[in-house]
Amino acid sequence: MSTPERQSQAPLELRAFIDCIPGMLWSATPEGAVDYCNRPWLDFASMTAGQAEGWGWAAAIYPEDRDSLLECWRSCLASGTPLEMEARMRRFDGAYRWFLFRANPLRDECGRIVKWYGTNIDIEERKRKEELLEASELSWRQILDNIPGFVYALAPDGKRLYANRVVLDRLGVTSDEAKKEGLERRFVHPDDLDRFQKERRLGLSKGVPFDLEGRLLGKTGGYLWHLIQYNPLKDESGQIVRWYVTATDIDDQKRAEEKLRQSEQDLRTMIDSIRQPMVVVAPDGKELYANRAALDLTGIISEDAKDGGYCPGARHPDDVDRVRAERQQKLLRGAPFDLEMRVLSKNGQYRWQVLQYEPFKDDIGRVIRWYCTATDIDDQKKAEERLRNENLVLREEIDRTSMFEEIVGSSKPMSQVLRQVERVAPSDSTVLILGETGTGKELIARALHRRSKRATRAFVRVNCAAIPESLVASELFGHEKGAFTGALQRRVGRFETADGGSLFLDEVGELPMDTQIALLRVLQEREVERVGSNRTISIDVRVIAATNRDLAAAVAAGTFRRDLFYRLNVFPIAIPPLRDRPDDIPLLLEYFVARFAKSSGKNIRHISEDTLRMMREYGWPGNIRELQNVVERAVILTESDTFFVDENWLNAEPIESTRPQEGLLTLADRELEMIEAALAECDGRISGPTGAAAKLGIPRQTLESKLRRLGIDRNVRYVRKRPIAP
Repeated sequence: MSTPERQSQAPLELRAFIDCIPGMLWSATPEGAVDYCNRPWLDFASMTAGQAEGWGWAAAIYPEDRDSLLECWRSCLASGTPLEMEARMRRFDGAYRWFLFRANPLRDECGRIVKWYGTNIDIEERKRKEELLEASELSWRQILDNIPGFVYALAPDGKRLYANRVVLDRLGVTSDEAKKEGLERRFVHPDDLDRFQKERRLGLSKGVPFDLEGRLLGKTGGYLWHLIQYNPLKDESGQIVRWYVTATDIDDQKRAEEKLRQSEQDLRTMIDSIRQPMVVVAPDGKELYANRAALDLTGIISEDAKDGGYCPGARHPDDVDRVRAERQQKLLRGAPFDLEMRVLSKNGQYRWQVLQYEPFKDDIGRVIRWYCTATDIDDQKKAEERLRNENLVLREEIDRTSMFEEIVGSSKPMSQVLRQVERVAPSDSTVLILGETGTGKELIARALHRRSKRATRAFVRVNCAAIPESLVASELFGHEKGAFTGALQRRVGRFETADGGSLFLDEVGELPMDTQIALLRVLQEREVERVGSNRTISIDVRVIAATNRDLAAAVAAGTFRRDLFYRLNVFPIAIPPLRDRPDDIPLLLEYFVARFAKSSGKNIRHISEDTLRMMREYGWPGNIRELQNVVERAVILTESDTFFVDENWLNAEPIESTRPQEGLLTLADRELEMIEAALAECDGRISGPTGAAAKLGIPRQTLESKLRRLGIDRNVRYVRKRPIAP
């Protein structure tokens, strides 16, 4: 059958489709004669379909490649295996390009070949790159042959391509013999062979530089330790095209290490007899061995310590990053150094240890081991931390402007208070100081501390009303790092800071209910638990509380826990307001005048009689704090040596009429109605941004004074509007 008739058998659409494929496709009979070539094939070879038919296509093959291609093709026809071979093919302009010839057989139901289908893939660019690589490698081989060490090249799959002259001479093989499989058995020590081959396969599969250690055959016939380094060479696309391998003699180093290991075996017996914890560390910082004292300290078993898990597993989480960075930096210096960190003991508690690192060096000054000893400094660190906390509190107290430095007053009510202070101060009983705002409750608390057996330790003050409710627990009991949003580091609470001393809880009546529960537990069990921690910390703190609220009424109203009230009210001390101790006003006046005159550089020798009388008659709703402020202002304005106060500065309460005007509410009624409405809207809360004081736009102390004066129950939630007087 002629070629046109044979090709016409294919559907026109299929032929048109195949001719449009941008690749060279062809088919052949079971005997191997080509019966179809698509248009790109014919155009490339500048042949007609009739010229390419049968075996005519072979005329387009480069003469030097033609016989080998035909031989390979006939072999595939005989065996029925797919064809895959590289050969050069002539282009229409007479130039030859490299192609990859591929063909697969099509079989019928009985397995007989009924057709062959093939493709020609242009690989000219790849072949050019390979030729360039071979040319460059030829020059490289000349360089590598002059390197006095083992050097050889591998294909991406690990097959040996080249070995330098040193390898060939050492093994007594030719270049071709060096490329054969199984060469490792001739130069790798039998005991290292399996490990060597396994690690080599693993390293080649990862495609990144890697090292091996093994014993290789030496010049004298013995085996020497070598460090074998594999480095990949990649093309522009990141594909590995070669592996270059070098081997460096490290036999002396390995023998020194072996000798050291043998000597260390003897040293371990000696180290285990030392009662101080000791750890042996490699030059890179890995823990190699921990003596019996170190294992007993942490409870870590010997196998874990050998795996480098002694110190990393025993470090406090907060010390891990700091110790790792500092330790690595100092190990590189090769000089003795110390580190401080907390180590987990086998009883579950962290204790501070100072780790002292001492290097052991060889004859040429290289560090081959570090010996680390641990010394317990927990008591010292806790004493230092307590001192820092006390100093911090002291600085805070110095910075905070106090109302006055010492107790001034000799009146009978004040003398009774001082006698109570003198009696209860030596004990550790909880004291509850009661009194109006500005009466000097903190001063009495400090007097209790100074006269107690805790006078040499910290006095810590906490204003419970000044702390947001969400932070009260953290402020009092402390928190761990990450306990809540914003907890970036561990914080020591006020109870821990005051350990061994006194804690003054000012305005304790303002504590939220959940904190009252926690405070009661601390007072009963003498233990605190930081927010975010499940570990309790024993404390030894004397609690002194103070409030200007009626706690008994708060207990009755359900806003203050009854059991906490009883626990705080062990020894109550009621401080009289200034209006109940008028005999102390002259003394206080002289004290404050002298104090502020000295600070302002004035010489005030006298106090006006009218001023003294006026101040004795005034009710002082703000108590001593108000007196202090009035005196400070007057001293600033005084220009002579006589102190006086303008009577307009003393805000005496207005005298209210007992009869309301017809048709109108009195000022007192209107004030009463506004306060009750604000309390009802704020559910009885006075302080804080949502309290009644903020709603009315007046200070909290002013509102509390009005509540007492008007006899208003602050815990009333709903108040019926008062009727308008007829």
